[in-house]
Amino acid sequence: MIGLIIVFMIVPNIFSRTDVVSRKQYENYLENDEVTEAEVVQNQEVPTGAVLFTLKDGTEGRIYVSDVEQAQDELDQYNVTYELRNVSHDSNLLTVALPIIVGILLVVVLFSMMGRSAGGSANARMMDFGKSRAQMTRDSKIRFSDVAGMAEEKEDLEEIVDFLRNPAKYTKLGARIPKGIILVGQPGTGKTLLAKAVAGEAGVPFFSISGSDFVEMFVGVGASRVRDLFAEAKKNAPCIIFIDEIDAVGRRRGTGMGGGHDEREQTLNQLLVEMDGFGVNEGIIVMAATNRVDILDPAILRPGRFDRKVMVSLPDIRGREAILRVHARNKALGDDVNLKQIAQTTAGFSGADLENLMNEAAIRAAREGHSYMSQEDIKESFIKVGIGTEKKSHVISEKEKRITAYHETGHAILFHVLPDMDPVYTISVIPTGPGAAGYTMPQPENDNMFSTRGRMMQQITVDLGGRAAEEIIFDDITTGASQDIKQATNTARAMVTKYGMSSRLGLVNYGEDSEEVFIGRDWGHTKSYSENVASAIDEEVKEIIENCHAQARRLIEEHRYVLDTCAQRLMEKEKLNRVEFEAIFAEEAEVKAGDR
Repeated sequence: MIGLIIVFMIVPNIFSRTDVVSRKQYENYLENDEVTEAEVVQNQEVPTGAVLFTLKDGTEGRIYVSDVEQAQDELDQYNVTYELRNVSHDSNLLTVALPIIVGILLVVVLFSMMGRSAGGSANARMMDFGKSRAQMTRDSKIRFSDVAGMAEEKEDLEEIVDFLRNPAKYTKLGARIPKGIILVGQPGTGKTLLAKAVAGEAGVPFFSISGSDFVEMFVGVGASRVRDLFAEAKKNAPCIIFIDEIDAVGRRRGTGMGGGHDEREQTLNQLLVEMDGFGVNEGIIVMAATNRVDILDPAILRPGRFDRKVMVSLPDIRGREAILRVHARNKALGDDVNLKQIAQTTAGFSGADLENLMNEAAIRAAREGHSYMSQEDIKESFIKVGIGTEKKSHVISEKEKRITAYHETGHAILFHVLPDMDPVYTISVIPTGPGAAGYTMPQPENDNMFSTRGRMMQQITVDLGGRAAEEIIFDDITTGASQDIKQATNTARAMVTKYGMSSRLGLVNYGEDSEEVFIGRDWGHTKSYSENVASAIDEEVKEIIENCHAQARRLIEEHRYVLDTCAQRLMEKEKLNRVEFEAIFAEEAEVKAGDR
């Protein structure tokens, strides 16, 4: 091979060292007496050729000619000394063709060597394309003790573990092991962790794969991977197959323009067949996780495939405290850290959120050079996780800071005075991102299973508090309330169309589930109500917004002292906590008492 490369590099080419010039430039050289010598190259079979010449400064050049005799006469005319050299046409053809032939040989040799180094043929590699991408773990280190805040969920799954350990205990009574368990819950609630804990407790092999790993652009690949996955599982039974985000492959059939022949539907069909195909004693349990159970195909949810549905919900206060203790095991905590208090202030946090909170607090403590993690580190990280990183280096004008201070104070006043709202945790005029010049962060004190009409009306009022404060203080309004208005509008529309909270429209659900739109299923979907009803909905939503806005202005004007004082202190300190904010209300009460 090295010899071929050398031959390729030294192939003779008589024109490789010179530059081609135009006819006009060549004539200029001759007229200006710049050409010192020349060589006329003539093809033997045809009258064409080339003139290779040297200038006075040593520069070489060439020009192709159609008539060699005419080129000689031209050189004689200008008294240029030249030599005539005949070149065979065949040798020129060989000169041109040889590099091409050598190049082709090089490509062939390189591909041959690559094929041998791959250790197999292209056909073998193509066969691997249909192999399952599932990862098998024989000894999972995760146990139920590592999963906190899920007492009921673990209880459901402990039966599966016991069945895998002691199958005779159940089979003698005629019970069969559930073929499938689907874990349903919001992102970050611990569905995957639960599945790993089941495998770890049972001590059986654990196959894990994502639903998106089945589907490829080539039709038939997904079905082939499903067959290969279950074939491997049967070899390692008893075992657990865990399919994360099963909605990627298990969506309702007939919702795409490809009909029943597209890749995803073929993959789903094969999965349904495999789940029905293995026998009772094979010991294969399929576990799956999703946060969109509403879009799954009904066939995959029926008994016989996924027999058991486990709802994994957000942890309550006791669950959050237990989760915090798990994530605090390997962290150096200060004496002032109160995990119970942290659990109280993190209502609505998932297990992943809590883990992220503790990790951010540890990072902050290390960045500040602390030897342990303090309660203050956790509080600051709580703001970072909940709101975002504060952009303390951003420079904003005094005018914008003043507008932001009044805007955020408007929200904070309504959080404080409305009975169903959570108390204020922090008020800040430090930007946290584009369009967010400040924030007012409440401190949830209870885990709410549902909301009421009164609470939703109060939430809309709080949302409009920033705009109301701007209207009271300034002659103009800003774009800072855009997200607040959007959130208030969505809440008001849900009250009217989804929850039946409008006396004018009655107990009728006019809502449309627009969270997920599939081409096919919703292609021809139309509104289920008339234009008159749509107009009435808009009017009702507008009325709710206007009433809440009026209430927001009235309440803020009643607490004008708090509005002005809090805004002024925010201008000075940039951030106020709950104690500092509530102290301003105490000051207002003293002022009003003195005026009497």
